Amino acid sequence: MPRKRKLLAELSALQSNSSIAPSDALENLNTTPDGDSSPKSSKYFATEKKKSFQLEADFFSQPCISLAKSFLGQILVRRLPDGRELWGRIVETEAYLGGEDEASHSKGGKQTQRNAAMFMKPGTLYVYQIYGIYFCVNVSSQGEGAAVLLRSLEPLRGLDVMRELRSASRKGPAKPLKDWQLCNGPSKLCQAFGIDKAFDQRDLTQDAAIWMVPGRELPGEQDVVATTRIGVGNRGEWSHKPLRFYLRGNKFVSVVDKKIEREMAVMGPSSCS
Repeated sequence: MPRKRKLLAELSALQSNSSIAPSDALENLNTTPDGDSSPKSSKYFATEKKKSFQLEADFFSQPCISLAKSFLGQILVRRLPDGRELWGRIVETEAYLGGEDEASHSKGGKQTQRNAAMFMKPGTLYVYQIYGIYFCVNVSSQGEGAAVLLRSLEPLRGLDVMRELRSASRKGPAKPLKDWQLCNGPSKLCQAFGIDKAFDQRDLTQDAAIWMVPGRELPGEQDVVATTRIGVGNRGEWSHKPLRFYLRGNKFVSVVDKKIEREMAVMGPSSCS
């Protein structure tokens, strides 16, 4: 009985911490399929002592391509001003490698007021605007001016709120969005999560309104499709490099490369090992 009271007290403390996931989410994230409730031990996860399960600085401090792949299956959490939380599983990313990358905002190593976040410590958000209306969110990685674009999320929690936020950004009356339409694109996920320019240069390891937690089931190499980036245009060889990564077979991905997937199916699992 004393042990039970101790566990309840610890759970109560977790729920009272503003930067920590709700208790049911913690249980789901830290219970293995066979029922083992022991916490995950990866060095990328915060320790129990800190009473937080969010991804920490070590996770983000990876080379750009490695981070882009590692994001797949992880969970983005957004806490709104009224306390409601939105959760989405990352299912598609793009890597932008900095100086030599002709498609990167930091090509040539040029640092500007706009792209300053790309040169900040790994885990810093880089939010920029396109067409003067929409926003896209990136996360800085190792490498001068390198960052990963978050392209698509699989909505997990707060879908009705996401639908409201997306609807507020659409012009005129429209049919209700289906679940797979909420976050299947970089601007769509920013709308659904209420991410705008105010989030530029924020630190995912420190911010109270946005952070990441580890996904329960992370994909293997055979589950990840590597293909060309979207909307890169005429950037020579950089238009054809396989720097977009997504979860194979996931219906929340923005654009599926059927040709690459057919090749993967023919070659089998060993081609991805």
